[in-house]
Amino acid sequence: MIPDDAEQPMVRELTLRQVGGSIGATIPKDMADRLHLEAGDRVLAIETAQGILLTPFDPDVEAGLAVAAHAAKKYR
Repeated sequence: MIPDDAEQPMVRELTLRQVGGSIGATIPKDMADRLHLEAGDRVLAIETAQGILLTPFDPDVEAGLAVAAHAAKKYR
């Protein structure tokens, strides 16, 4: 979520790195500070037509996405 006091959204190039069996990206400190992100915070990664959207973790959103995924699978 972009802070209200932000005039323009930050755009940064991130480098993907191997992290065990996964791939991870590091968020630059200035961006993390503006978005009030800290190590250990939970976010949801949502695949979109434009790429990946990271959004703050919200149990209600997670539950809604699970219901939608189940319905999409059931009604293929």
